[in-house]
Amino acid sequence: MKLLIDNFDGQGTRDYTAAIDAAKSPRVLRRLNQPSEMIWSLVGDDPSFVVPSSGARVQLQRANGTDVFTGYLASAPEFDYLGWGHRGPVYRYNLVAVSDETILDRKRLPNRSPFVNRSAGDALRQLANDALPEGFDSSAMQDVGPLLSYDSDAKKTWSENAALIALQARASYRAQGNAISFESVGSLVHSLNETDQTFCPEGLSLHKENRFANDLTILGEIEPQAHVKDYFIGNGVSSRFFLSETPFVRRRQLVASDEFTGSSLDRTRWTLIDPSAVVSVSNGKLLIAGGNGDDGGTVVLFQEQIEAGGAMVLQHGDFSFSGPSHGIAGGLYAGGISAAHCVAGFLITANASNSTIQPIINGAAAGSSMTTSSGHHYVLTTRFYADENYRRQQMFYSQEHPGGVGGGSISAAVRLVLELHDIDPGNPASQVAGSVVLYDGVLSNAPRYCQYALINAIDLNCGITFMRMLREVDVEVRSARPGENFRSRLLGSRVDGAECTVTSSGVLDFFSHYVPVLNEAIQVRYRTSGRAAARVQDAASMSALQSVNDDGTRGKAVRLKLPAARTSADCENAAVLLLQQAASTAWKGEYKCWSDFLPGDAADVFPGEAVEIDAPSRGGQVWAIVREVEASVRDLSGEHAEYTIRFANDLASPVAFEFETGQAGIPASLKTVALTNVGSNYLPDLTRAEIVQATSSSVTIDCGTAPIAGGAIEIRWSDSGWGPDNDRNLIGRFSTQTISVPRLGEVQSFFVKQYDGSSPAKYSRNATALHIDVPLS
Repeated sequence: MKLLIDNFDGQGTRDYTAAIDAAKSPRVLRRLNQPSEMIWSLVGDDPSFVVPSSGARVQLQRANGTDVFTGYLASAPEFDYLGWGHRGPVYRYNLVAVSDETILDRKRLPNRSPFVNRSAGDALRQLANDALPEGFDSSAMQDVGPLLSYDSDAKKTWSENAALIALQARASYRAQGNAISFESVGSLVHSLNETDQTFCPEGLSLHKENRFANDLTILGEIEPQAHVKDYFIGNGVSSRFFLSETPFVRRRQLVASDEFTGSSLDRTRWTLIDPSAVVSVSNGKLLIAGGNGDDGGTVVLFQEQIEAGGAMVLQHGDFSFSGPSHGIAGGLYAGGISAAHCVAGFLITANASNSTIQPIINGAAAGSSMTTSSGHHYVLTTRFYADENYRRQQMFYSQEHPGGVGGGSISAAVRLVLELHDIDPGNPASQVAGSVVLYDGVLSNAPRYCQYALINAIDLNCGITFMRMLREVDVEVRSARPGENFRSRLLGSRVDGAECTVTSSGVLDFFSHYVPVLNEAIQVRYRTSGRAAARVQDAASMSALQSVNDDGTRGKAVRLKLPAARTSADCENAAVLLLQQAASTAWKGEYKCWSDFLPGDAADVFPGEAVEIDAPSRGGQVWAIVREVEASVRDLSGEHAEYTIRFANDLASPVAFEFETGQAGIPASLKTVALTNVGSNYLPDLTRAEIVQATSSSVTIDCGTAPIAGGAIEIRWSDSGWGPDNDRNLIGRFSTQTISVPRLGEVQSFFVKQYDGSSPAKYSRNATALHIDVPLS
């Protein structure tokens, strides 16, 4: 082996092999999804000896050119005075080097938008390129599984972020030789059989534990639960309306913002397709001076996808036009970037010396249009409100399910509101005037994810002063004046042209200019919140363990931190994997051997690889993941090293799950789900149920769908007691889609679920709450 060090002093790489202290030869410590270290000492007994400097490049290399370790000195060496030699004083220099990712860890990661619906490998590749563009060879990075959402933390190092990404994909990364590899754990398996001639019996240590469980409770994040629809009526004076429930609120999040302050587009945010070089950034503006004439030919594309779930506000910016234009601004696309694939956006077409702005929905012009005026500028905004907050279930991985469990699609209807704020520099009042809604409609089966192109320029001539994306409060407000149709009321800041806001305490507050008029009908839609949770039992296992004084239950409750269990359905899927793991034995151990006799005649072993151990005399067969490898070089010239390989299976030490302790309580109403019923235990929620008529004595409810064959609709006074055996708060069970129920007061709530004819009956997971707060007529 050779020890090569480049001190970056202009003298190139030096060979330090001869200076290695034989008593403290290199020891390499590799850990799963953590930087590796090499610890060793050098003896300098020659005046020409150059002391390695902090940050020097280090390579421990075999004679065939393969690397045992590559990295950089973490700090200046510590030294010990050993005495006086025949050529002067002799010192021992103690050194520690950290693997190649340390140069990424030195960089502060940029504040970037969360990764959305990317592969884990692609996200990690992007983070490396953000920190050090083209600094590493990423050809060995595999995509592995999907990463639904990951918000990289600039306060953490690159390697800390890499470890979190790897955990959620059940993967391992390694940075060595100026390259980064990324693959699923266990992709490479080393066999170790006690009958092998090279097997070292005294080197194998195995420990097993019984962590058996067949009754598992998983606690996840705060999730959206009941679908609430509140109905109010304006009296011409009141600006505040109290919601019946506290809305589920994801913290208001600025997803992306760009003021175009540099001299070029931010490469961590945008991808630019500009064959005619018509796009530039100058003086705080994104400038477009034409296009190449092709639809999709000149594009400013946001790097992340947009999940069409919950509520989001896309402020495409303040547009000022310098000439007739043709293209699409603020386009959401399902498929390629072209007008035909545009789900929603602003279609801009030339109109004499000005331009016409009109929404484009599902590839066709829709809604109202407006012609631009010379000197004016226009703030274009798209809002969407989905009746589901997440559009895909979380993915979970295990040894038994390397392809993952979960990830199912969640369908949703999405209301789209496209608005335009016309600002006349000569009229200050226009700055706070209300926006004009050009389109207000619902896509019944909207795509889960969309690409976002700020600009698709066929021939655009304009400047844009900002762009902003916000996750808004997940509340939709609509109203209708007497004799008029319902329209969306815009939530947010008044300076952005909004009409109302919703406080954290659940109060809808209209701004003074937008107070509902007398007898104006108001509808507010949102979700309640609660702890995502699931209790799953393996009945077959419980039955097998039953005895006279034992019901066979082996219970456990855990709080899952990563991957985030965003909904109760996610908790159920996680429980499936964890119960399957818990049915096996927890194994961990280590194997010590010389490098000449590594398992399976391997040339080397790295964390994240697997060992398959066949050792009947030690208790059986073990399949486990390598967690640490310690290699201590004992013979440099002969390239012999002592290896200690530490391993554990998923049950002994989870690879793809992280749990935490906390104060989260188990919901009192949590029901048990049989392992065999996970994924099929609930009917769809009645998200389209509405109050369609109200009198002083009755309320008519349209459930949005007819009861399924053999089933019915159940309506209660409160969100509890669901089931055929409890009539305490029951209004009734009905076999029709349209139902008339009694009204007992001015303020009343009705809770609706559907159920089927199975035994026991399956119900909707979440109720729909219909709340009326309207004077008796």
